[in-house]
Amino acid sequence: MSEIIKIKRGLDIKLQGEAQKSVIKADSSGLYGIKPTDFIGLIPKLNVKAGDEVKIGSPLFSDKNRLEVKFVSPVSGKVVDVSRGDKRKVLAIIVESDGKNEYVKFESSDPVGLSREKITETLLESGVWPFLRQRPYNTIANPQHSPKSIFISGFDSSPLAPDLDFLMKDLEKEFQTGINALKKLTDGKIHLGLPAGAAACAAFTKASNVEVHYFKGPHPAGNVGIHIHHVDPINKGDIIWTISPQDVAAIGKLFLEGVYSNTLTIAIAGSEVSKPAYYQIIRGAAISNLTKENVITSNVRYISGNVLSGTRIGKDDFIGFYDKLLSVIPEGNYFDFLGWVLPGFGKYSTSRTFFSWLNPSKKYTLDTNLKGGERAYVMTGQYEKVLPMDIFPVQLIKAVLSENIDRMEQLGIYEVVEEDLALCEFVCTSKIEVQEILRNGLELMRKEME
Repeated sequence: MSEIIKIKRGLDIKLQGEAQKSVIKADSSGLYGIKPTDFIGLIPKLNVKAGDEVKIGSPLFSDKNRLEVKFVSPVSGKVVDVSRGDKRKVLAIIVESDGKNEYVKFESSDPVGLSREKITETLLESGVWPFLRQRPYNTIANPQHSPKSIFISGFDSSPLAPDLDFLMKDLEKEFQTGINALKKLTDGKIHLGLPAGAAACAAFTKASNVEVHYFKGPHPAGNVGIHIHHVDPINKGDIIWTISPQDVAAIGKLFLEGVYSNTLTIAIAGSEVSKPAYYQIIRGAAISNLTKENVITSNVRYISGNVLSGTRIGKDDFIGFYDKLLSVIPEGNYFDFLGWVLPGFGKYSTSRTFFSWLNPSKKYTLDTNLKGGERAYVMTGQYEKVLPMDIFPVQLIKAVLSENIDRMEQLGIYEVVEEDLALCEFVCTSKIEVQEILRNGLELMRKEME
C-alpha cells in the first residue's frame, strides 16, 4: 500500500441534505445548454446559429484562439437560441432535444495501439478534449503541450460532495480505457488520489498505468490541487493536467464505442432539497426539471458545484460543464439582529464564538448570509489553519491586490486555483472575496506569460 499523506489543516463543514445513495434517471429537460462562461479564458467562435439541426457530438463552438478545441452538443435536436449578455458576450448555446439520440460517429479503437498524435486528434474532434484542464490557471489543456504528469482525484471532501466511488460503480472498463488513452499524452505519471481507510470501487483499485496515493484528513484533502502540492509540486514553467474520474470514463467510452458520452451522474443535495439523491442526467441539463417539486421552499440559492467554490445559477439555468453536484441552500437575504452578540447555541462557527465546537459531528442548515460586511484586511492566522499548503495565503492575496507579479510568483500563485483557497474565504473575518481576487491574479499572470 502506498504511503498515507496526512492532511492536518483544513475544515469539514457538515451540512444537512446529503444525497442518498440511490440513482434516479432524470426525465428529459427538453432544453440543454453549453455555456462558454464555464471555460476560463475562452473566446468562443460559433459553429451554429439558431435553427440549425445538430446531433450528439456536433460542434457548437470552438476556441477562437485554438480552433481545433471543439465543444459539442450533448443532444440531438435543434439549436433554439444563442443567449448573449453585455457587449453580445455569448452566455450559452441552447439546444432543444428531439428525443432521437442521433450520434455523430467517431472512430473506435484501442488507445494502447495508437500514437499520441492520433489520440489527441480523436479527443479534439469528438469534443472531449475540454475535460482536460491544466495547472497553473485551471484553463483548458493546450493540446500542443505535454504535461509533466496528470492528476485524478478519486474523492471529493467538499460539503455535500458526491461520493465518487459510488459514481464510478460499474465503469471499470471505461475508466481503464480512458487511463490508457491519457497515458499516451504524458511522459510522466498519472496520479490517482484516494481516501485512506475507505473502500474503493473496482474502477480505482484495479486500475493500471496509475500511481495511487492515499490522503487522510479534513477538506480540502480531496482537492486535486492539494494532491499536486504534496506529490508533484508545480514550479514556474511546469504544466500539470487534471481531470475528473467520470470524464476519464467518458474518454474511455469514446474509444470503446466511438461516441461522445452525453450522460453523467450528479448529486442534488442541500437542506432545501426534499429528495436529495443521485440523478442520471444528460450533460448541460436544465435544473428546472431536476428541482421541480423537489425543493422545500422558494427562497433558495441554486449552486452548480459545492457551496464553497460553486457558481450561483438561476432556477432555469443549466448544470456547469465540470460540475457533478447541484447544491440547494437557503438564501441569506435577511438582517441578523445584533449578529454574534446574541447567544448562538444552534449556530455554526469555526471559532469558539458559539458552541458548535462542542458537537463536531452535528450537521447544520447554513444559508448565504455573510454575517457581517467587508472590513480591514488584517493578519489573523485563520487562513493558515485551513490551508494545507506551504504557502502564505494572506501575503499572496495582498500581492495580487498590488499586482506585484514577482511577489506573486515567489508566494506560489502557480500552485493554487480558487477552490484551494475557498476555505480561506469561508473563515475570513474580514469578509474578503479571496477567490475572486485570486482569479484576477491568475488572469494577470496568464496574460503576462502569453
